[in-house]
Amino acid sequence: MNATSPWLPVSPCTPGACVDEPIVLAGPVRRAARLLGAVSVILAGLLLAPIAARRARLTMIWSRLLLRALGIRIDTRRAFAFMGGSVGGTVEAHAVPDGGTLLVGNHVSWLDPLVVAATTPSRLLAKREVGEWPLIRTLASGGGALFIDRDRLSALPEAVEAVAAALRAGDTVVAFPEGTTWCGREMGPFRPAVFQAAIDAGVPVQPMALRFLEGEGMSTAPCYVGEDTLLASILRVTAIRGLRAEVTLFPGVRLRHRGTHSGRPHEARRTLARVAEAQVRAGVVEPHRETLAAA
Repeated sequence: MNATSPWLPVSPCTPGACVDEPIVLAGPVRRAARLLGAVSVILAGLLLAPIAARRARLTMIWSRLLLRALGIRIDTRRAFAFMGGSVGGTVEAHAVPDGGTLLVGNHVSWLDPLVVAATTPSRLLAKREVGEWPLIRTLASGGGALFIDRDRLSALPEAVEAVAAALRAGDTVVAFPEGTTWCGREMGPFRPAVFQAAIDAGVPVQPMALRFLEGEGMSTAPCYVGEDTLLASILRVTAIRGLRAEVTLFPGVRLRHRGTHSGRPHEARRTLARVAEAQVRAGVVEPHRETLAAA
């Protein structure tokens, strides 16, 4: 990737510098059982995908089964008040209603879409390359994924409109606006483009913080960064005993008055991106810093 491109951001995280060794290792029999179980769930998903398209509940059940096979437990929390400061004058916070919602979070691992799908009936906004992987393409399409071509800036308006259409239809769409993965100790800035879809559809943006935990602290072992390979990451995940994925959902945010930014769409989506990023950062980076300070 081009490190200077704002459309193809690059994380400074690398496996050598960022990936922790598991605190407690699973035994070889347990690891083999996890791999066998995961393969079985994936094969079942491939068979069900043609009839499961756009059936978010079925995708949720499948994702839960796959995570369970890998030995991962999910902890879901709700932040009933904003963390890390007030919302500001041009956006407002409120409970997320039933219907279309843009769910945005930090990106750590290939596990993230599974964790979100297991938590919330939703559709994933994924990069076009995912749709070119034969097995993954079938599974993603079965889950109703939307694809974005990050190599073609000219395709961006079409992708934003596709997300807006899904939001208007009442779907929850999941996006990772950092544009790349980070290890979880820090996170990157949110790119604002996808937030335009929420503005166009008139729906709230719900920030979401993802962390992976072992024992009482954060684990970077499940992260998928730099030149790491998918196989190495999968084997690392199956070797962890007691791995938990923590999902923190914040109140939804939307523009207080849509006309406030009339004629200034760039400012509107940047405002939403900045507020959402601040909330996610409070749920990802701040707990890690507090743990380090207490150590």
